[in-house]
Amino acid sequence: MVMQFEKAQKSFIDHLQIERGLSPNSISAYGRDLDRFASYLIAQKLDYQRLTAEDLSEYEISLKEEGLAISSINRGVSALKTFFKYLSREYAIADPTTELTANRLPRKLPKALTVAEITSLIDSSERVGNLTALRDRAILELLYGTGARVSEVVGINLADLGKSTLTGDEVTTIKLRGKGSKERIVPLGSYAKTAIENYLVRLRPAYAEKSKSSKTSTALFLNSRGGRLSRVSAWQIVTDAAEATGLSGKVSPHVFRHSYATHLLDGGADIRVVQELLGHSSVTTTQIYTLITIDKVRQAYASAHPRAI
Repeated sequence: MVMQFEKAQKSFIDHLQIERGLSPNSISAYGRDLDRFASYLIAQKLDYQRLTAEDLSEYEISLKEEGLAISSINRGVSALKTFFKYLSREYAIADPTTELTANRLPRKLPKALTVAEITSLIDSSERVGNLTALRDRAILELLYGTGARVSEVVGINLADLGKSTLTGDEVTTIKLRGKGSKERIVPLGSYAKTAIENYLVRLRPAYAEKSKSSKTSTALFLNSRGGRLSRVSAWQIVTDAAEATGLSGKVSPHVFRHSYATHLLDGGADIRVVQELLGHSSVTTTQIYTLITIDKVRQAYASAHPRAI
């Protein structure tokens, strides 16, 4: 039986509310978990009725890459198990969660890309005669140039672009809104600045004219209809870049963030500075991003400390 995901989700939520009598908070939590799952299915072009245990394992990995807490990931997986168990019983839809085992979550973040790979990804957005490429490049430059989460990038407004003076030099900055509505201001590099300026001058005005809402007119990144670009569309831009450079399956928006942090640390940036740039409330979280640099630390120790060898 063919059934759209939205209808399946509504049927399940109605079941939780009417038949099981769950609290509004519990129902809301199920709804958020399924909405997140729906966005992933769209971004990956997957049919929820033909999923495998491997597909769900990849979904778990994507949640980890987004920086979700283990408890949130486990709750999301539990919600899927309940959801598919219901669909299997009521609509005879195959349940891909039956093969899932516990403790399948990855312990490490995805490997950081090299500077050459990042450059290749960004350059892949160049499409002669296609002005949409200007927006796509600006987004890729921002992901790598600021370490922003994809949700933060699509949430940027025009008013969030600004300037500040540091040591007498004028530096372009951008305001990002992170988890828990926490705001932080990060510097904007010349490559990202140029890409944004090109997009603002050559493409955004045409998209803005199509906007039917004054609210979306404040958004930095617009879609072709003049509305704020969605998180799913931003994911697709990254996916397309990965496919164009032969890095499919290895790249997600969070890989840009991981590479940003790793390259900063490799370049000698203080971990406390990186903590502020990433918007982490604790430096312990930032230390996760040092996994890839540990070999370089060991090499430096071995070559510099008199009693290392």
